[in-house]
Amino acid sequence: MARVMAVDDDHVIRGLLEVNLEMEGHEVVTAVDGQDALDKVRQQPPDLILLDVMMPNVNGWQVAETLKSDAATRDIPIVFLSARAMDADVRKGTDIGVESYVTKPFDPIDLMELVGRLLAERQA
Repeated sequence: MARVMAVDDDHVIRGLLEVNLEMEGHEVVTAVDGQDALDKVRQQPPDLILLDVMMPNVNGWQVAETLKSDAATRDIPIVFLSARAMDADVRKGTDIGVESYVTKPFDPIDLMELVGRLLAERQA
């Protein structure tokens, strides 16, 4: 069982992610914004992070940049979940080093397959 963090300021999306991840057998940690995510990652690093981009206070870009620049957290796979679907946004995610960029609305089945694949790659 992997520990997956779901970070989104929308409680409905957080709940959807939590239910789907738990159905796949994962332990789920949720965070309501970027600062909450950074605090929780430092306490107990997850195996993968699903990260919203547009959040108050500390946004997803800042969270990803902070985690990818730290040797202790840079290898944690990050999947951006965002309504921002512009090519420039996807490129920015790639430049930061995130593993994938999924646009909202997303298909939960496809997302769970992506999570499973990234976790398997990390374990290999």
